[in-house]
Amino acid sequence: MLLVLIIIGGAALLSWPLGRYMTRVMDPDGGTGAMTGVFRGIAGSLGREEQDWKRYVFAMLAFNIVMFTVVYLIQATQQWLPLNPDGMGAVRPDLMFNTAASFTTNTNLQHYSGESTYSYLTQLGGLMWLQFVSAATGLAALVAMARGLAGRSLGNFWLDVQRASFLVLLPVALVFAAALVLGGVPMTFGGSVVATTLEGVQQTIARGPVAAFVTIKQLGTNGGGFFGPNSTHPLENPSFWTNMIQMVAIIIVPMACVWMFGRIIGRMRHAVVIFAVMLVFVLIKTTGAVVFETTPTQAFAGLPIAQDVGNLEGKELRFGATGGTLWAVLATATSNGSVGAMHDSLNPLTGMMPMVGMWLNESFGGVGVGMINMFLYIVVAVFVAGMMIGRTPEYLGWRVESREVKLALFALLAHGVFILGGTAIFAATPWGAATLNNIGPHGFSEILYEFTSATANNGSGFEGLGDNTVPWNIATGLVMLFARFIPIILPLAIVGFMSSKRRAAESAGTLSVEGGVFATMLAVTVIVVGALTFFPAATLGPIAEHVMFMN
Repeated sequence: MLLVLIIIGGAALLSWPLGRYMTRVMDPDGGTGAMTGVFRGIAGSLGREEQDWKRYVFAMLAFNIVMFTVVYLIQATQQWLPLNPDGMGAVRPDLMFNTAASFTTNTNLQHYSGESTYSYLTQLGGLMWLQFVSAATGLAALVAMARGLAGRSLGNFWLDVQRASFLVLLPVALVFAAALVLGGVPMTFGGSVVATTLEGVQQTIARGPVAAFVTIKQLGTNGGGFFGPNSTHPLENPSFWTNMIQMVAIIIVPMACVWMFGRIIGRMRHAVVIFAVMLVFVLIKTTGAVVFETTPTQAFAGLPIAQDVGNLEGKELRFGATGGTLWAVLATATSNGSVGAMHDSLNPLTGMMPMVGMWLNESFGGVGVGMINMFLYIVVAVFVAGMMIGRTPEYLGWRVESREVKLALFALLAHGVFILGGTAIFAATPWGAATLNNIGPHGFSEILYEFTSATANNGSGFEGLGDNTVPWNIATGLVMLFARFIPIILPLAIVGFMSSKRRAAESAGTLSVEGGVFATMLAVTVIVVGALTFFPAATLGPIAEHVMFMN
């Protein structure tokens, strides 16, 4: 638990100054204006005119279509392009579609092993580039939403995405990448090397520009590993210190986004309430996961092994049961998707904790989009509270009416439809059933987790699943695309509709969003929506498995 407190507490403390810096560079005209001049030259070719929510969304979608197309073409031609010292060949079209959709949507769900599938150019010029600009897209959307709630224009997408890429993600990535290189993570353009083991066996060891790729995969809440085993690979995560650095990197930018949001709207006490609710959910999930992972299984009954060290199957023994479990919770609380342990080997209820994080999708979440997802819950909570006290619901002085609530509920319920609908289809057909390595509740959990991860734009997986097939690649690719843009477009539309109304002055009768009552209402809203949607599926998967196999 000391490790838990150091990682989460340290990230929370560092997020405060980072949030202040992000506010200055992402919204200079609304704040100090000190950094404004940096952007004038690079933004001139794309224009700096103010955009309403429709034009902002159109620009975002156009940019993402270009992102998808470029990376698809790079994959399709990698065998003829440079930076391919290991001679990587062509990739199947369905896998190219899935990979392009995955990295464009900041999901990084990987149905391949990077060191044996893609060239250095594809990894860096294609996938790592998307890790920057997909995260920048989410950060830009959050800033636009915050400006609208502050009663200002949403801004310009082209300018915002450049600010996010060059002045937030790139500088922070350089700092963390330097720390990882010092910690022993490789950074080279040389090809694989052949080493002779102590037993005299020749072994080919893949390497490459790993440190740069790993850094943005964590900071951008991407999660895509340079190697197939992701951050359990010794060259991606060689030591205790690199493990700590990467876990802090997973959560620090999403935390800072909350403080940035509060500063832009001018309501830091409201940001404190949101941050506290998110943090409580993370701590509850972490505590539950650590407790559940120390519970002995029936498989250990009667064996002369220690029962108090927890479940070490699928774990890095250097980090113990807690290290991998904490990573699983943080990565799924932030839609990161990288793994520090084999999630398929977690105890049943421990494995449910990452799924809960992705089902609720409210604990800091992805860069930018985590706070946007919480805004959807805020709209619903404000509406319900307003109805309970008999007043017209308002949020920050903006009236919340049926149109805004319908859009918020549509986005929240679409999340459940993609997860449960996809799971039902693949569990009932050979598309999913024929790809399972396990039967019963655990096999169902593997299918449920895959669609949960794709819908939450997370990217992690149970991996006891043969998912590199045409049905899996097409289905999860489509789910990732829809689940990425619906929860971004609809909140921007909500803000656009709200800001078109007359803003009311707050009075003594206005529902406060800065106290414990609102925090409780918000938390209850998250729990009720999540429980009503996903509890039945949980009983068929992890809960049933726990009843069957745990002491």
